[in-house]
Formats: sequence, C-alpha cells, structure tokens
Amino acid sequence: MINDIKKDAETRMGKSIDSLKHDLKTIRTGRANPSILENIRVPYYGTDTPLSQVANVTTPDARSLSVKPFDKSMVGPIEKAIMASDLGITPTTMGMDIRLNFPPPTEERRKELAKSVAKEGEQAKIAIRNVRRDAVQHVAKLLKDKEITEDDQKRADDDIQKLTDKYVKLVDDVVKEKEKELMAL
Repeated sequence: MINDIKKDAETRMGKSIDSLKHDLKTIRTGRANPSILENIRVPYYGTDTPLSQVANVTTPDARSLSVKPFDKSMVGPIEKAIMASDLGITPTTMGMDIRLNFPPPTEERRKELAKSVAKEGEQAKIAIRNVRRDAVQHVAKLLKDKEITEDDQKRADDDIQKLTDKYVKLVDDVVKEKEKELMAL
C-alpha cells in the first residue's frame, strides 16, 4: 500500500518535470526553434487549428524559421496569427514561404527571460511539494486507520521526502540549463 503511494507520487513528480520542460521549450532563446510556434493557432475553415496542422515549419538556419502553408489561401491567416502572438516577430512573406527572423535578444531581454524561467521552475517545485503533501496525507490516513505502524509511517515519510528532494534538484538542474542557454547567446 505504501509502495503504491510512493509510485504514484514519483509518477506525478515526473509529470511535473515533463511539464516544466515543455513550458520552457516555448521560451524564445534567440535560436530559431519550431517549438516556439507550438501555441499559435490559425483560423482554418472556421476552427482554430494549431499552426503545425496547416503548415510545415522548418529551420533553414540558426536565426530563422520558414513556414510553408499546405494551402495557398492560408498565407494571410498564418501571417496575422503570428503578428497577433506574443513573439514580437514580424513575418516576411515571399510567395508561399513565410520567414521569421529572430534577432539576438538584448541583455535586458535575456535577464527578463531568465526571470520567467525561474518563475516556471518555482511553479514546478510547488507542484512537486503538493504531490508530497498528498502522499504524506495518504500515509497519515493509513496510520489513522491502523493499517500501518508509526515506524512504517516514519519510513514512508522519509522516502517521500527523499523523492521530493530528488525532483526539486531536477527542477533546479533544468532551470539552470535553460538560464545558461539564455545567457550564452
């Protein structure tokens, strides 16, 4: 029973790390990365559709992206969706090809991005601590229901804390790596 609680906690903490990594992919580092456009939605036959489903996004070089719509009529709507996004990039259209050029961010912008990375990391740590709290409460309930002994509870609490420490350190590592990537531009 305690093992199930620990496995569940570890799974949920792992999902917090995955979510953090996914969220950090969308933070622009100055290098062109197709995942930056993941959250852009384009009106396609009356439905907001992810950009990746209406166009092919490639990286011709380190500082630009190329967006090639599958349908010629989608060039305008894609351009408008990119302009309306919070990327701060103006698309350049050449026929069916939409180019996005990413200038290197200023020092001030990099520091701003580093703060937002740290904030994302803090949110992940909060999620991990919430998982720990839930697991500890489950163990306490087992003790209250007399299904385990106090020694079992103490051991389980220690194991859950070790698990929490491990995942908080992982969050710190992921955040440090992203900050290093931001400042190395």
